[in-house]
Parts: sequence; structure tokens; C-alpha cells
Amino acid sequence: MSRKVCVIINPASGKGRGAKAEPRIRAAFGAVGVTDIRSSRAKGDERHVALRAIEEGVDTIVAVGGDGTWGNVANAILGAQAPVRLALAAAGTGNDFAKTVGAPALDFAATARLAVSDADMLVDVGRIEGKYFLNVAGFGFDIAVIEDVERITWLRGNAVYLYSAMRQLFAYQGMTAGVSTPADGSGVERQHLMLIVANGKNFGGSFRIAPAASVTDGQLDAVSIAVAPPFRRMKLFASATKGTHVTLPEVRTEQAPSFRLAFAEPPAYETDGEYNRAQSAVLEVCCVPGALRVVTPAARTAPA
Repeated sequence: MSRKVCVIINPASGKGRGAKAEPRIRAAFGAVGVTDIRSSRAKGDERHVALRAIEEGVDTIVAVGGDGTWGNVANAILGAQAPVRLALAAAGTGNDFAKTVGAPALDFAATARLAVSDADMLVDVGRIEGKYFLNVAGFGFDIAVIEDVERITWLRGNAVYLYSAMRQLFAYQGMTAGVSTPADGSGVERQHLMLIVANGKNFGGSFRIAPAASVTDGQLDAVSIAVAPPFRRMKLFASATKGTHVTLPEVRTEQAPSFRLAFAEPPAYETDGEYNRAQSAVLEVCCVPGALRVVTPAARTAPA
């Protein structure tokens, strides 16, 4: 079938990598006949740009940015309940979700060819406080690192996450939260260095935080890393780059369709790298199975 494709560029993604990528994006998509290329103007604006494109009848949106940009465009598609596919072009910092689904997001020519093809797959998404996330919702150490990343201007790409993570290893004190599922009732409060509820496997550019996660199983993976001395934390996070941290005694993992998280007060958290402040101290995080069609060659090809 003939595809109606729109490309949305977030110029600010990756601390300016989105803007620098625009000439290559235009060349790659022009080569396959796609000329509808738009840019966001402010933080989070790609969601509004995507909604306008959906109203105009596009069937594939290529989001150029990182996990936050992809998540914002996905929220537009899901909120509109539109039969629109999401394609991923990387110009962000971590670009984790593309790794999970096998999208060639760094290869703009390959992404352009896929965008006009029928290669795609249905994937699960997570939902928290009415927002959808593709990759992870994160609490604790994760937030401390994101806040630190925003203060660093002299590093780019995965290196900035690794640098900030190492700095916070010695500074972050941890948090208290209860984690439970519908099956086990009220959760026991524990001290967490970091708590991740994952849809995808990858996180923070270099960490395989939820190695058992799948975006097609109708489940989310809760991964809790307990508070530990600083030098023990170094072992934990070094292991997380390989996904072997889940075998260490400080790490607890659980799979379920949904989780109930209880905090002493409304926490800060991130969804796909985007900072949020919770409205409540008790949060429900759930999986929405098969909610979104994502363009990728590593997938089952199916009609839209």
C-alpha cells in the first residue's frame, strides 16, 4: 500500500543533535519521496505536531529524537486512538527503545525505506497517571541522574549518562517505597536505590536493566536495586551494563501486568527520560498490551 508519511524532528533532542541531523534526514527521506518534514518548537511540542499530522490523515509518523521524543509522539497516537504507526529515527541521548525493538534508528536511509514499507509490529506500552511510556518508568537514583544530566553541557550521547551515574553513586541516599501486584496485595516497604518498571530491556544508554522484559508479552518488569555502600553500587551498575545484575542479592525482579507503588509522598519519576512530578503518593503502573504499531525490520510484518 502507499504510505502517507510525516517526519517530526525535535531539534533540541540530544542537546542539539536533532537540529544537526535535519539535513541528513531531509536527504534520506527525500530519496524515498517523503517531503512532509516538520519540527517541534518547544519542549514536548512534538506531541502537538503529531496530533496535527494525525488530523491530516498520515498513517506513519517518523519521530526524530530520543526516547522522550518517541514517547511524546506515541502519546499523541495513543491518545487519539489513531491507526498510525510510529517509526524511530535516533538523535537523542540514550535511544534505548530502538535497541529493544531492533529498529535501525541511527541509519536514516534504512529508516526512510522502512517508513514507506509495511514492516511493523504491535508492541505493548506502559501507563502511569494517564501517560503512556514505551520503555521505562523510573524512580529514585534514575531521577537523580536525569537531574544531573541536565547540568552537564560538555558531554554527549551515552557518555553523559555514564558520567552522571558514576557521580550519583556516591551522592544519592535512596528512597522508601512499597511495591505490590494485584496478586500479592499490599507491598512491604523497602529502601530502594532505584526502582524501574520496565516495558523494554534497555535503559540509560548502556544498561540492560530488565533483561527478561519483552514488549510483546503483556507484562511489565519491576526491577528494584536496594541501597548499598558506594563501592558495592559500582559492582551493581557495572553488572547492569551486561544484564547480570539480576543475579545479585541486592536486586529484586518481578513480572506482572500491573504494579502498585506506594510512597510516603508524591515522588518525582521519569517516563522515557521525561521528568514528572506525581499527583499522588500511590501510583498504579500497568501494561497496555499490543497498543502501538512500531516500524521495525525485526518484526512480524502485518497490515495496518
